[in-house]
Amino acid sequence: MSRRCPCGNKLDFTACCGPYLSGAVAPPTAAALMRSRYTAYLEGAVDYLVATTAAEQRAAIDREDLRAYCSTLRGVSLEILETTLGGPRDDTGFVTFEAALKSANKKFVQRERSRFTREHGRWVYVDGELS
Repeated sequence: MSRRCPCGNKLDFTACCGPYLSGAVAPPTAAALMRSRYTAYLEGAVDYLVATTAAEQRAAIDREDLRAYCSTLRGVSLEILETTLGGPRDDTGFVTFEAALKSANKKFVQRERSRFTREHGRWVYVDGELS
């Protein structure tokens, strides 16, 4: 059964973020990683979220808290507002996005400028600045 990917690309999940979340392939750009992490939050893919977080940040992640948080989220929309670097040949990149979400039946919007880098050739999330 096919279903649209939550990241907003209008593609089937199996042709969009699914292969990233399964580990079959790595996202080629910072923006693709950002979209796949948004999807991972909605899918409750905690292992993927941890694996795609910069090594120096991983120790601070409480997997059970993250799992509980993910279970409350419902996606409304995701919009990429700007990307700076983060391409297939870059080592760093920034993605500014706006994610509309629901949690406990309350809608909220998270706007963030996320910073990404490569570790061992793969994109990882470093940190973000909320706006």
